[in-house]
Amino acid sequence: MGKDPFDTLFTPDRLEGLFPADRADQFFEALFGDASEGAYDIELRYDGYRDNQLQFAFHLTERPGKCLSCSLTYGLPHVFSRHPVIGVADLVSGIDALLDGTHRCGTWEMGRTHEIDRRNHVVSLSIKVDPTT
Repeated sequence: MGKDPFDTLFTPDRLEGLFPADRADQFFEALFGDASEGAYDIELRYDGYRDNQLQFAFHLTERPGKCLSCSLTYGLPHVFSRHPVIGVADLVSGIDALLDGTHRCGTWEMGRTHEIDRRNHVVSLSIKVDPTT
């Protein structure tokens, strides 16, 4: 397998800049009117480049005293793709800007929710990219 041309671009710090940790609180504030009602934190991670697609994942981690498994996480791909606080379209625009003209982001797709274990779930995000040269 070839070297990932984007592995040094999508660092945890850059991803935190695109999708700050407090976004989960904002999301739950919008949904429930109270951020403390949220059952999980959300972190965006880079999962590599395959088949002309950037692979990202929203990692959902259960908050202390809450129950991630009891939450309705399986409907999240649809909710995340449309919810303005999560802002996937804006996130993709931010990723496109980080590519600095070497590639362009095209269509994107949210994947299904995958349960890693009872306290950790993942929702994938794939973004088609094409070189600009």
